[in-house]
Amino acid sequence: MLRDTGSPRADAEADFLRARRLQMIAGLASRVLRKESADRKALAFQEVVDALGLVDEVALGIQLIPVDRIVGSVDKVRDFDPKFRPRTGRNRQRWERIAEAARRGESLPPIDVYQVGEMYFVRDGHHRVSVYRALELSTIEADVRLVRTVVEPDEVRSHSDLAVRELRRLFIQRVPLGKAGRRALVLSDAERYPWLAEMVEAWAARLMFAEGQVLGRAQAAKRWYAEEFVPVVEMIQQGELMEKRETPADAYLRAATERYSIFRNHAWSPDVIAELARQRH
Repeated sequence: MLRDTGSPRADAEADFLRARRLQMIAGLASRVLRKESADRKALAFQEVVDALGLVDEVALGIQLIPVDRIVGSVDKVRDFDPKFRPRTGRNRQRWERIAEAARRGESLPPIDVYQVGEMYFVRDGHHRVSVYRALELSTIEADVRLVRTVVEPDEVRSHSDLAVRELRRLFIQRVPLGKAGRRALVLSDAERYPWLAEMVEAWAARLMFAEGQVLGRAQAAKRWYAEEFVPVVEMIQQGELMEKRETPADAYLRAATERYSIFRNHAWSPDVIAELARQRH
């Protein structure tokens, strides 16, 4: 519950102490739960973009954005936790001046942010964000630049999520497909992306040898998706070989591995699918 004594100055001081207390409690809980130390800080914009892969950026201008979607910073990740509570008392006076102004209803300049998916990263205005979160204000005015990335930025919540996204980005760069292909090629275990990429590249090498021509990476990926992945997944589904919670890519990778261990070749046919089904029952 926010304190309101009628004295904006006194209340601003209490706001800062409360934010620091909550940050210290959260930090202690994270250590007890053995969370990664990086996950106790706000997300770093550059680390996120490096993991997801930069495509381009577009200026969107001034707009109201949700405060609770501001999750990181360009250059001050050490100063704030993931909920933008101050991690030290170093800038207490500045923080309290902004809190007092906000409590008085004074107009504050827009912050500057990068937008990545539904996440926002502060370029300028960190203390304003921290104050708005402490005062439980839902929106803040911001000058927004949209950053578009190779990998979908959904479900990135902490530093520990970035390794998974980076493995997917590396796969997409090795196997450059269109949007439909990228949507279909999702593995439950990100550490298996390099294995799948090697399968695609091996398939493309066999195809180029058989046809006596050289294919570019994008062309090879397109043909693998249309001539190998889609028909094989259809056969897997028709043969009722899909397991619970498997994605199509999971099923393809598993079936391809089982097929080679049994037949020692790379051919697919209804007989192969039937034998895989028989082996599983």
